[in-house]
Amino acid sequence: MNTKSNDNAPKIGDSSSSQGNMPEKKFRAGAISATVWKNKGQNKEGSEVEYKTISIERNYTDKEGQWQSTNSFRTNDLPKVRVVLDKAYEYLVLKEEVN
Repeated sequence: MNTKSNDNAPKIGDSSSSQGNMPEKKFRAGAISATVWKNKGQNKEGSEVEYKTISIERNYTDKEGQWQSTNSFRTNDLPKVRVVLDKAYEYLVLKEEVN
């Protein structure tokens, strides 16, 4: 299982995005990755709160050799989707126990 990041692959939700989401941790299994994002918002009282979300994507090269990403998966991708999703969940749960 490849856990190396592909630096040429497109990055989503980077710190320059208009929403200000920050990637906190990325788990990769081959072309499949799960990214834990740090988000900020407001609760009902108007106070700033922080919450986490997870995005899952598959990176691939198109016919022109350009890196693309999608959130659609093939049947054979699903075991790797499960692995990276489990790792992201484990990361969040264990981190909460430490804090």
